[in-house]
Amino acid sequence: MPILVGTASWTDKTLIESGAFYPPGCNSAEARLRHYASVFPLVEVDSSYYAMPSATNSALWVERTPPGFVFDVKAFRLFTGHQTAPRFFPKDLQGDLPNTGKANLYYKDIPPAVLEEMWARFFEALQPLHAAGKLGSVLFQFPHWVTAVPKARAHVEHCAERMHPFLTAFEFRHESWFSEKHRESTLAMERERGIVHVIVDAPEGVTKRVHTVWETTSPELAIVRLHGRNAETWSGAESAADRFNYEYSEDELRELAPSIDAIAKKVGRTHVLFNNCYRDVAQRNAATMMSIMEWTE
Repeated sequence: MPILVGTASWTDKTLIESGAFYPPGCNSAEARLRHYASVFPLVEVDSSYYAMPSATNSALWVERTPPGFVFDVKAFRLFTGHQTAPRFFPKDLQGDLPNTGKANLYYKDIPPAVLEEMWARFFEALQPLHAAGKLGSVLFQFPHWVTAVPKARAHVEHCAERMHPFLTAFEFRHESWFSEKHRESTLAMERERGIVHVIVDAPEGVTKRVHTVWETTSPELAIVRLHGRNAETWSGAESAADRFNYEYSEDELRELAPSIDAIAKKVGRTHVLFNNCYRDVAQRNAATMMSIMEWTE
């Protein structure tokens, strides 16, 4: 079955500053996306986590990429249980937010009318990609404080219900979701709701890292996200670039290839995304993995 390989951003600051991936003169948003899409068939939209995406940008992404190109889109941070400062909300909604006296708001703090509008705008932003057949999945990346307790599980299931009928993927950061106690119930919940289970590669022996579980929960899609294996910077890094500063060796990628190939045989499509976004490391690793998977096939 098709295996698409890409990276978890095409606009990462360190990637652009490195000058190592984009050719000279490739300075505009349009030029960069067109160049990226000429090299890889898949990309993850990271900006939608930080700010609500727009239908206008989605329509431009459709125009600037070839047929068959696929976008996985990260869910907005509020939906996944992350702390969200008022400035990250659309400006016209900021006046409707509660004054809690705290710097950040959480999903539970937001008035129902504002939540409804936020979900509606998120769906509207996804529509151009979906209509063009270029929306792969919507990725919900739940933080490490969202643990497998009933209250948190209820919110996770709420997100699954709200996202219907879009294909949705869940990546957990707390190990409790795939502990011996909760593993089977978590996988069953994902299978029952058609949620794509995200298989994580990350440093061993660190906190804030979910267990790696090579299972599929949706017949349509499997996702493998590779975060690098830099245990020293996994916790406490000042920036994402520092945290994910790790280059997989070719031997490490070849070791992963059989597991990816086995998973791919169980589903319609498989997405392999490199999140080790530091300079052009993710792009180089993705290119190597494409060559390895072609050889494996």
